[in-house]
Amino acid sequence: MPSLKPEGGTPRERALWGDLIAMGMVFPIAICLGYFIGRYVGGYFGHAYAGGLWGLAWGIATGFYELYKVTARMARVKPAPEPAEPTEPTEPTEGPVRDDEERREP
Repeated sequence: MPSLKPEGGTPRERALWGDLIAMGMVFPIAICLGYFIGRYVGGYFGHAYAGGLWGLAWGIATGFYELYKVTARMARVKPAPEPAEPTEPTEPTEGPVRDDEERREP
């Protein structure tokens, strides 16, 4: 049975992937909420259009602030260590050798 545990990366790195995926929802929600709340408050004061524009600007600014926070968290994550370089083979080979051929010594 396959494991449900994600492979690779630390829990912190996986949490950052979750934050990045959530950004896809944060932008449209922040923009829509900002617009409609701004329109409602502006309508209360008799200027629904201006309130909608202010709310839209507030929603866009909120979306970019969330993007900044996620980017700052990503910058603090240490990169994974690079794998060690492979060791040289003990026997030099010059490509595939058939069974009926002998290896040539340099």
